Amino acid sequence: MERAGMLRQVSDFSDFSRGHWLQELLCQGEEPRHVQPSPDGKHLVVLQKSRPPPQPRVVAFQRQGSSGADLERNWQPPQPALVGLLFLQSPGTLGSWALAIVWENGRTEVWHFVVAVGWQLLQTLELCQGARARIVSVCSQGASLVWCEERPPLDAHLDMSKCAFRFCVCSRALEVGEQGVRLGTVRIVLHNSPEYQVLASPQHIFLVPASASFTTTSKFLLIWHPEEAKLTITAPSAGFVRSKVLHSSSESDFRKLLLGSVGLLSALAPLDIHSCAVSNCGTLLLVSTKGAVNMVETDGTQRHIFDLEGGPLAQGNAVQLKTFGSTLACVLAGVLYLIDQNSGRLIEKKILGMKEVHFLESPGEEDSIQLLTQTGIYSFSFSNPEDSSRAEPCLVEMVFEEACRYYQRRSLSSSKLTVEKLKKGGVFQAPVALAAILQHSLRQKQKPSRGLQETYAKLLSTMSLELQSYLSLELLKTCVVGAPESEVESYCEELVEQEVSRVLHSDMDKDNLAYLNSVFASFPKAAWKATRSCLQLQQNGDGLLVARATPEVWKKVLGGPQQQQEVGQNGVVPLFELICASFLRFKPKWLPSFVELTQQYVSISWAYSSKEGPEGRVPLYKRALGVLARKNKRSEVDDEMELELLLCSKRPKAVLQALHLLIRLKQWQRVVEVAEKFSKLSPLLNKEIFTTLLAEFAQHRELDPYLDSLWPLCPAELTASDILTVVLQHLPRAQEDPVPFSSEGNQLTVGLLKPLLQRVVQRPCIQDELYSDALQSPTFPPPTPPREH
Repeated sequence: MERAGMLRQVSDFSDFSRGHWLQELLCQGEEPRHVQPSPDGKHLVVLQKSRPPPQPRVVAFQRQGSSGADLERNWQPPQPALVGLLFLQSPGTLGSWALAIVWENGRTEVWHFVVAVGWQLLQTLELCQGARARIVSVCSQGASLVWCEERPPLDAHLDMSKCAFRFCVCSRALEVGEQGVRLGTVRIVLHNSPEYQVLASPQHIFLVPASASFTTTSKFLLIWHPEEAKLTITAPSAGFVRSKVLHSSSESDFRKLLLGSVGLLSALAPLDIHSCAVSNCGTLLLVSTKGAVNMVETDGTQRHIFDLEGGPLAQGNAVQLKTFGSTLACVLAGVLYLIDQNSGRLIEKKILGMKEVHFLESPGEEDSIQLLTQTGIYSFSFSNPEDSSRAEPCLVEMVFEEACRYYQRRSLSSSKLTVEKLKKGGVFQAPVALAAILQHSLRQKQKPSRGLQETYAKLLSTMSLELQSYLSLELLKTCVVGAPESEVESYCEELVEQEVSRVLHSDMDKDNLAYLNSVFASFPKAAWKATRSCLQLQQNGDGLLVARATPEVWKKVLGGPQQQQEVGQNGVVPLFELICASFLRFKPKWLPSFVELTQQYVSISWAYSSKEGPEGRVPLYKRALGVLARKNKRSEVDDEMELELLLCSKRPKAVLQALHLLIRLKQWQRVVEVAEKFSKLSPLLNKEIFTTLLAEFAQHRELDPYLDSLWPLCPAELTASDILTVVLQHLPRAQEDPVPFSSEGNQLTVGLLKPLLQRVVQRPCIQDELYSDALQSPTFPPPTPPREH
């Protein structure tokens, strides 16, 4: 793989106070249990646990320029075990942060560093309220501490395995000010729970099961949202399960939380977690024992990022995870992996050759990673300053990776095709040619064809427009990053338009479909404008909606069964439904016209009733109705939209459904208008419409004012007996015996039916029309022909 960065030493510990001691500490046989850099990067706190016997020691080292007293603490047994070193945000005048040292029994020391004075012990506190409580995991979020504590049963003779739900998750504010340290009240997040490891992101707390001893509770994760007082249950094998707002402390009971989800949770597979960490964007990173790296979002959804090499991971294999911007850094067995979080692509794999590695914070340097080793601090930069003019290796690598997937799908061989084989094989020339063109065109902007083979130069001239589009897109992304806030919206709209256009002109696979779903969700207004631009949607002079997109683009917009199969996977919906939702949000009056327009293109692009087309399974108007049904609130405008969608399809079943909806709404004027318009489509539909309205006419007198428009719709094949049969079948059942002359005036009379019956009786019979030529002869029988002499 091409080198994407360089590793250089930035410190040999000479810039640290007592740097030689820090190096000796790192080189000792006992590995430091925990290395924690301060938020400003000027201090390094090391927690070491010597063996045997366990004698914890905390030592703080500061860089030169931060003079003052050092921090060094030793504890002799039987001192309780240390469970955490945490940096708390401190908005007071004493500084921006404070160090909290937390013991297993809840005792907490709060330290602060003052320039020219050094480390000072501010206060010693007790976190836990019970004397028998034992903290098993702790984390910090802002100026608060969150921990999981064990509350042993009062009866010491009880079997601990039978008391699995003896833990409690608590939260407590710890603020450092001018008057000292103020400890807030204890907030119970969850009680009667199993053991959890707590990890903090800026806005959420992740609760990861600490052991798999209790099978039911080791199948899911919990996410606590402190600001909303809400707990989310999520399972990597099933995604989001449910959320519950905790209004009172009684609702914080773990067993009550699971009520209603026990059946679903019991059917899930147990969690497979080897290591876990929180990324800088607030998501949870999980590493399985098989080496799979997954990311869990704060809403409970999960996606796979990368698979580490080396096979199954043993319990003693330490895996370190750290995110820097959009890059995930992972150290396993002395190998550094750099992975793009967004695409899951391996950017760099580097053998470090160092036994012990710790990640450090690098404030203000998101393009570099700092590593603490036994010999010093090293920085790994993503860019190479000595060769800034060379082409991006990531782009060239993507060409080979995409070609590898393309050829693998079409290969009949069972052997796996790799990027190395693709580069060295010499069989597939297309990726090699494209990589060479990209390297030359991106390196030499003014004369990109210089140094290329003649064949490649001809291909470059053909690809010049595509390359120009790519370069302009990259330039636009740069403008978005550096633009002022007032111009970001216009840049985003242009960027979304280019991305939507690019996807519409490429293969619409499940990845592209999921990508479009995220674009429409993140930038709804920009996606709507991009859709109008790509399809060239506009109204003509007559007010009709027209589009000038190519048939290939229409096929991708309408989609077929292969797109519809993706529905339900993490909320991914087909593109047609996405566009319909945009119409409903920004231009609802255009939606029926758009559905009618799509049906015209369906009839052109696919054969009638073709199973490969978008209507092979579900008609387009039903798909649009499905989008309408997913709206949260129903209104009269939505009823009108449903009518328009049914009528614009011109399908017999849809027209009859719209007719019944109008009858239910008692809009009789529109009932007659729809009947007059759609009875002309087919004789069968004409008969169904007239029979439906005749049945309504027999039940009430609402249609009496429209009889002059209704009777001409009577089909030719209906006889007087057919009409009377329909009327008699639908007459309302009277509660009492009918009287000849009713005072209510709502009964059906012969006088109302007389015009229709006269019209039918006076109409010529069909058989008479067949023999009309013979019957209209002037004389019968015909005269005898004259004799011939």
